[in-house]
Amino acid sequence: MKIISVVAAVAGALLCSGLDIQAAQTTPPAADNTTVNKAAIKKGLPTADQVKNDLSDREIMQKIRKAVMDDKSLSTYAHNVKIISQNGKVTLKGPVRSNEEKQTIEQKARDVAGVGNVTNQITIRATSPKKTS
Repeated sequence: MKIISVVAAVAGALLCSGLDIQAAQTTPPAADNTTVNKAAIKKGLPTADQVKNDLSDREIMQKIRKAVMDDKSLSTYAHNVKIISQNGKVTLKGPVRSNEEKQTIEQKARDVAGVGNVTNQITIRATSPKKTS
């Protein structure tokens, strides 16, 4: 009987707090690229934490990031791509929503770093259909 009282009290508190239980249940888990990052490290590919504190590389990354963030037509995924610059060579990584976003980001990077200095490893992850209950 005591357990039922506790469950009822918790349920009542949740209802009174205005928490949308159904929304909480249908919210997708946070993006986690841990396995992708570990695979990149094993293959010897550049990762964001390997970037040196070189002024020119920092400036390249900042300029590309600004160009990407200023483009409001891009998705949140596109705004969060990894931009890695080492010795003037840029690597782009991460998922985007479409081939158009992939090409747009690559072009912005080329505009800053120059043609031939950009490696595009961006992947396309289409939006998943919303679950209905």
